[in-house]
Amino acid sequence: MQSKQRWQDAVTLVLGAWLFFAPFILSYGPLNGPAAWNSYLVGIAVVIVSAWALRAPEHWEEWVNIVLGAWLVIAPFVLGFYPSLEAAAWNQVIAGLLIAADAIWALAARSSGAAPVHHH
Repeated sequence: MQSKQRWQDAVTLVLGAWLFFAPFILSYGPLNGPAAWNSYLVGIAVVIVSAWALRAPEHWEEWVNIVLGAWLVIAPFVLGFYPSLEAAAWNQVIAGLLIAADAIWALAARSSGAAPVHHH
């Protein structure tokens, strides 16, 4: 287990919270449609994984966030809400890319031993 927190986990947690609230802020269309539900569920998952990573950093959290980020990139096409809900689709694609990139960055920094840390 790692005993150091990385700033990437805090950024990813904020992105997860954004995903959860985005359907209300960006008016995704029906708040019970597939775009909104995907945003709620993946947002909650990202928040939980990132909060866990802030508490006790491990490699698996980054891999889970990479998978969740990749899912967000393809979800608009798989779930069929692109192009009809373009704002929702682009929001999820961009958030997914950021989440995956952030997790990859954290993994790379950890493996090189160069991860910026915060001591509490």
